[in-house]
Amino acid sequence: MNSEETTVVANCVVCGEPIGPHMLAWCDACSQPYHLNQRNDLPGDDCGEVWISEEHLGLQFACNLCLHPEPEAEPGGLDDVLDAGEAAEFVRVPRDELVAAATAGNVRHRRTAGGTYLFERGDLIEFRQGRR
Repeated sequence: MNSEETTVVANCVVCGEPIGPHMLAWCDACSQPYHLNQRNDLPGDDCGEVWISEEHLGLQFACNLCLHPEPEAEPGGLDDVLDAGEAAEFVRVPRDELVAAATAGNVRHRRTAGGTYLFERGDLIEFRQGRR
């Protein structure tokens, strides 16, 4: 493996995994990085698409989140509330680090009377993007 294959440029907005140089693309809609394999001699799964725009006569890039948005869930639904363990896995940081960030006021959260930290998915996305 050469150094180009192992260099991490950014984290993918779609899957959250690191992106190497040959896989990096920027979404024209949300301006976030995503996986797009630009070399046919290296393996890699795409988290978006690129196509030629007939209107602009140039390439257009879009991540899967912008191309295929999920139907709007009921705001504040239970699927959007994660405990500290789930939240840490979602943002890919150790649980203790996320709890410390919450305690320091760096990520919005709620704490139950029993001491359980609860996070909303949208707040975690903002926290994850702020860490880049």
